[in-house]
Amino acid sequence: MIKKRFFKTKDEVEVTFEWPQGDESSVAIAGDFNEWNAQPMKLNKKNKAFSFKTRLPKEGSFQFRYLIDGETWENDHAADAYVANEHGSDNSLVSTVTE
Repeated sequence: MIKKRFFKTKDEVEVTFEWPQGDESSVAIAGDFNEWNAQPMKLNKKNKAFSFKTRLPKEGSFQFRYLIDGETWENDHAADAYVANEHGSDNSLVSTVTE
């Protein structure tokens, strides 16, 4: 799940990425916005989801994937789009184009 918060006076968008908690013990996010360095997501026990919040520039689109338990790559089913990557699979895409 992806939540976006647009600011009227800033050229950035607050984006919250969420992965629902299941059997996984850890979830990290990697994308072109963090140079594909997997960053651990925090587990929110109240809403039973791993989450990561960041600010991204407006009017852009950014590729990302989730790394589950340090070994399995997954896409976000709520992504704005998907793009093919050089590994023969797809990356999730989040857009910060103003609506």
